Amino acid sequence: MLSKHSIILSLIFFFVTGDSRALAGNNEQKNISGFSGFDFPNPMRFGSLSSSTSDDCGFSSPENKPTKLLAEESKTVKFHLKRRETRQETEKTTTTTTSSNSVLELQIRDLTRIQMLHRRVLEKKNQNTVSSKQQKQKKTQVVLTTPVASSPPPEEEQSGQLVATLESGMTLGSGEYFMDVLVGSPPKHFSLILDTGSDLNWIQCLPCHDCFQQNGAFYDPTASTSFKNITCNDPRCNLVTSPDDPPKPCKSDNQSCPYYYWYGDSSNTTGDFAVETFTVNLTTNGGSSELYNVEDMMFGCGHWNRGLFHGAAGLLGLGRGPLSFSSQLQSLYGHSFSYCLVDRNSDTNVSSKLIFGEDKGLLSHPNLNFTSFVAGKENLVDTFYYVQIKSVLVAGQVLNIPEETWNISTDGAGGTIIDSGTTLSYFSEPAYEIIKNKIAEKLKGKYPVYRDFPVLDPCFNVSGHVGNVQLPELGIAFVDGAVWNFPTENSFIWLNEDLVCLAILGTPKSAFSIIGNYQQQNFHILYDTKRSRLGYAPTKCADI
Repeated sequence: MLSKHSIILSLIFFFVTGDSRALAGNNEQKNISGFSGFDFPNPMRFGSLSSSTSDDCGFSSPENKPTKLLAEESKTVKFHLKRRETRQETEKTTTTTTSSNSVLELQIRDLTRIQMLHRRVLEKKNQNTVSSKQQKQKKTQVVLTTPVASSPPPEEEQSGQLVATLESGMTLGSGEYFMDVLVGSPPKHFSLILDTGSDLNWIQCLPCHDCFQQNGAFYDPTASTSFKNITCNDPRCNLVTSPDDPPKPCKSDNQSCPYYYWYGDSSNTTGDFAVETFTVNLTTNGGSSELYNVEDMMFGCGHWNRGLFHGAAGLLGLGRGPLSFSSQLQSLYGHSFSYCLVDRNSDTNVSSKLIFGEDKGLLSHPNLNFTSFVAGKENLVDTFYYVQIKSVLVAGQVLNIPEETWNISTDGAGGTIIDSGTTLSYFSEPAYEIIKNKIAEKLKGKYPVYRDFPVLDPCFNVSGHVGNVQLPELGIAFVDGAVWNFPTENSFIWLNEDLVCLAILGTPKSAFSIIGNYQQQNFHILYDTKRSRLGYAPTKCADI
């Protein structure tokens, strides 16, 4: 076991301290793509992308002809989200423990994701070159046409709901959830990873020149009558990152718009920016449930895709930007969405819920609290949901953490985001050190400290106290007066019946802090972008 831990720790060290060029955006190496002469930055430090043998990856666009589903088909269409497991196991872990190997693996996945999130911050900070400034100005001038439903609901019922189910995972997993969506005309099912930390929706597309393994067939744009490429002269093309900086001029009026999206040291997607019909199941305020074809949904048709997406067909973004699934569907459900994640010990048949639109039950919850999203600061990354922490509480005691620890600096560093795709929570090192020291102080003399687990700290040996372990509760105090108190099962991980660890880790002071989904279990979380606020209510999510 020690040898395996050493190997994994080496990988963790690589991701944390690794090659600073990965975070600095070292794009010296180039591969030649099939995108009409565009040079693509080499996004993989573990191997380059395969080049296309074709000179043109664009597709001709038939006329958009929305198709209505048959009545008998509508009875079986649902949105599904599935908790992604870290690995296939020959034996199921018990429902009350998490293996140390699983924790190590999710830590590696989290660190890879954090590296991606930090890269977004660096890209924001580096928008001081002439080309980047010009690109930014172009983006602000784009007037978006909101996708519309082919059969819009009656006016008095415009604020309908889209309800998706999430299946809980058997293990702690990687923090990713899958959502089944219907794409194209005729519509076909694709399973996409849900991500509040990114905006672009994309699917692996034929021809797939370099793609990861997925469950089911690749999306074929030639088989859909509603697929249309966005051309490189279209103003919407400025909403995505070009493979080249500065972007190269269009060679023809019908040349497709290429995009490049980077997620982590080994995760990226490159392809054609396009529009397509997405079919959604809308439950209106009148109580009826009907299928609607949402036309002209912007998405990425990915021909080169690499990274930690195995099993999924692509990704569905829920970030704050204009390209996200939630932003593009606001005409149907309004400006809010929410989810409720069942706890990790729930039966696998129990579903979590993702709800697009106003949830009256949540809004009337007696313990619903709100804190404002941070806004109005120049260096905020548009995609992320920032909240402003004031301090942390341990067993009701406010810790003496300097408030500047939580602030966003003038160059965009620091701050705190809430993220559904990161599993554990990560706090800036100064705060993390104070938190773990206070935890150790509260439990001193009760349970011996276990010092041999290589990742989480502190850990405690609670053997002999089974059924009577008392751990301090944690809470987050926000600057606007709101307090988010977590039960102990959201703040500690049981590695086995005798070993329990704090489920929080540290990040460098220059990085931002993250409230992960482990701490969000059994809370109904509301993202209200119209009022720029985050809501949270303690809820037994299995009962929703």
